[in-house]
Amino acid sequence: MKEKLAAFERTLKIMDELREKCPWDRKQTIHTLRKLTIEETYELCDAILEDDYEGVKEEVGDILLHMVFYAKIAEERNAFDIGDALNDLCDKLIKRHPHIYGDVQVQNEEDVKRNWEKIKLQEGGKKSVLGGVPKGLPAMIKAYRMQDKTSQVGFEWENKDQVWEKVKEEEEELLEAVKSGEQDKIEEEFGDLMFSLINYARFLDIDPETALEKTNKKFKHRFEYIEKHATKELDDMSLEEMDALWNEAKG
Repeated sequence: MKEKLAAFERTLKIMDELREKCPWDRKQTIHTLRKLTIEETYELCDAILEDDYEGVKEEVGDILLHMVFYAKIAEERNAFDIGDALNDLCDKLIKRHPHIYGDVQVQNEEDVKRNWEKIKLQEGGKKSVLGGVPKGLPAMIKAYRMQDKTSQVGFEWENKDQVWEKVKEEEEELLEAVKSGEQDKIEEEFGDLMFSLINYARFLDIDPETALEKTNKKFKHRFEYIEKHATKELDDMSLEEMDALWNEAKG
C-alpha cells in the first residue's frame, strides 16, 4: 500500500510541475482535454479486447493522468481537488454497497444491481431511472445501458424466447417498411430491429459492442488478406475472385 500511495503522490507532484513549467500542459483546459480523454479510453478498450495487459497498464496510466489533470485544473479554479473527488467516490461506494457496509442482505449480483439503481434514483432528487445514462454515449452502448437499467425496476421480458420473437416481429416490420419505400419509416424500423437485437444479446450475456468490434476486426483481417494476396488491382477483380481469397483468409 505504501508503494502505491508513493506512486500516486509522485504523479501528483509531476502534474504540479508540468502545469507550472510546460507550455503545453499549462495551456490545457477541461475542454481541450475532453477529446484526448475519449481517445485514451478507446485505446484502453482496444488493449482490453486484445487481452494485452501491458497495453492495459499503459492506458490505465494515461487515463489516470487525465483524471489528475482535470482535478488539478479544478483546484486552480477553487472548485475541488483530487482529494475531494476521491472522498466523494469513497462515500458513494460505501452508500451504494449497503450489503457490505450496512445490514442489507443480497442473494446475487442482480440484487446488487437493483439496490444500486434504487439508491442512485434517491440521490440528488433524480426523477428517472434513465437519468444517469450519458447523452453522449454511442447509440449501441446507450441502448444496452437503458435496457439494463430499466430491467432493474422490473421492465423486462421473462425469457430470451420472448425477446427473439420481438426481434422477428421487428424484422417483419422493417421488411414491410422497405417495400413501402418510405425512407423515414425504414430508418425507424431498422433502429427498432437493432434495439431488439441488442436486447437479445443482453439476454445471451453478450456485450453487443464487444461482439460487433470483434466482427469488425475479423472483417479487417480478411479484407487485408485479399489486398495482400490479390494478383491484380482490386478494381479489376470480380466479386467471385475476391470471395475466393476471403474464404482462404477464413481458413
